[in-house]
Amino acid sequence: MSSKKIILDVDTGIDDALAILYAVKSKEIQIEGITTVFGNVSADQATRNTLQVLELADANDNIPVAMGAKKPLFREWSGPVIHVHGQNGIGDYELPEPSLQPLEEHAADFIVRQVNEQPGELTLVFVARLTNLALALAKDPSIARKVKRLVLMGGALKTFGNVTPIAEANIYGDPEAAHRVFESGIPITMVGLDVTRKAKFQEEHLKQLMDLASPENEKMIKFIEHIIRFGIEASVKMNEGKCRLMHDPLAVGVAIDPGLVKSENHYVYIETQSRLSAGATVADLRLSRKKTETNAAVCVEVDHERFIEHFIQTVASRDERGEG
Repeated sequence: MSSKKIILDVDTGIDDALAILYAVKSKEIQIEGITTVFGNVSADQATRNTLQVLELADANDNIPVAMGAKKPLFREWSGPVIHVHGQNGIGDYELPEPSLQPLEEHAADFIVRQVNEQPGELTLVFVARLTNLALALAKDPSIARKVKRLVLMGGALKTFGNVTPIAEANIYGDPEAAHRVFESGIPITMVGLDVTRKAKFQEEHLKQLMDLASPENEKMIKFIEHIIRFGIEASVKMNEGKCRLMHDPLAVGVAIDPGLVKSENHYVYIETQSRLSAGATVADLRLSRKKTETNAAVCVEVDHERFIEHFIQTVASRDERGEG
């Protein structure tokens, strides 16, 4: 089976670190590059964390990492989300200094170059603010029709938000960037809070992962155990339950296997003007209205048990990946 080629965009906090490990260990996808952005942490910290996690996972494919935007397009960055991800973004876990360095190339330029070099072949998996993609589209709008698909973690269509009553953090973090992306014509799968809230990683799942893990993965599993426990404690404090919601890993899971979710086609608008509802993902849900135009497949149901099982099996597996 040929691997799906992806570019992964992250603001590496706890969920992103899990998503990176999931993608690296997967035999079903090939990471062509990782781009970083502000969000859970600064762009600099996200880049450092990404390089550290790649080295921890023994990502010998020499995956290029390109740092991108350090702030939203037109707004100020509100700063790191310490109460969810810790001071360093990865639950205050200390990983060795990375020996790898990021590319000199800006993330937006990297995206433009890769998409133009491999038209129709790349799936973009964005689990952070959409700023890097908005910048890439500004540089070369034609990439919108050359991307195979954009799978993004963000938004909340039929559920409440997690940073305001109606807005999800990634869209809220740069609404103008999200607006540009949703209006670009790029094929979108929106993996939002409607499904990620159901992707609960619990203590029992952590035990399964640790029991299944091969000895060669000991350092990585120790890291995963720490950040998931840190994440569970944060979730309890935020009244999300005694679990870690697998927001970013689920987007990677959907990129691997679209059958994990059921989706509805909608025209999703991004609210940018209102202070009260900035970052809201809005669609006309009235059954009486015919949808004549849509811009996103919005995930509304997830086979969360199958997803969690696939995540555990993938991350715990012995590394026997081939070259392609």
